[in-house]
Amino acid sequence: MLRFVVRAGLTAAALVLGACSSRPLPKYEKPIARTHFQQVRTTAYTHTEADHLQHGRSTALGGTLQSTNVRSAAADWSRWPAGTMFRIVETGELYRVDDYGWALAGTNTIDLYKPSRDEMNRWGVRRVTIENMEWGDVDRSLAVLKPRTKYRHVKRMVNEIESRYAELHRPVEAPPQPVATEIPVARAETVTPARAEPVGRVAATSPTTSAPRSNQPPLTPFRAIR
Repeated sequence: MLRFVVRAGLTAAALVLGACSSRPLPKYEKPIARTHFQQVRTTAYTHTEADHLQHGRSTALGGTLQSTNVRSAAADWSRWPAGTMFRIVETGELYRVDDYGWALAGTNTIDLYKPSRDEMNRWGVRRVTIENMEWGDVDRSLAVLKPRTKYRHVKRMVNEIESRYAELHRPVEAPPQPVATEIPVARAETVTPARAEPVGRVAATSPTTSAPRSNQPPLTPFRAIR
């Protein structure tokens, strides 16, 4: 029984390796500019697909595929090095590149991990805007990939990383923050008060001088009628 299991395992591995060596690599695409925001084509995958059964829930970095706060994503590590974290602007979801795949090598497509086939199918193929929050480690990517260059898609990624090594090490500048425009304050004009014209002096009446007497009879006080 044990021999049968071992033989079946070897046969499955041979079939996988044979399929990898015979199928053509995806059509090569020129890398898009490394900027803070990018327009990219995205697809979706899950761990129960036929070509992922041998890996189960494991990532290319040796961890476990994530589908919680920061989700797993697969990409060509010469475009998005291992550890790159990005946000999909349209949905707000956060992803970290911890995987790669045959169909992604040499392309500008990112494959998003979904925990179920239903979610994978619902996503389908979408072109979205991503915001690169943190770029991954190029040297770590090379350290993981170099021992696996017997696979043609891995060799393609390694060759491109090495050819673009200096570029991939240059930091990507974040977009400039909007500068607050200072609103000029109108300068208050100094208003000089108008000089008042001099008022002629009024001669004071001497207290000893009596006011001119009127010819009218004196007024009788008004008494309310009850």
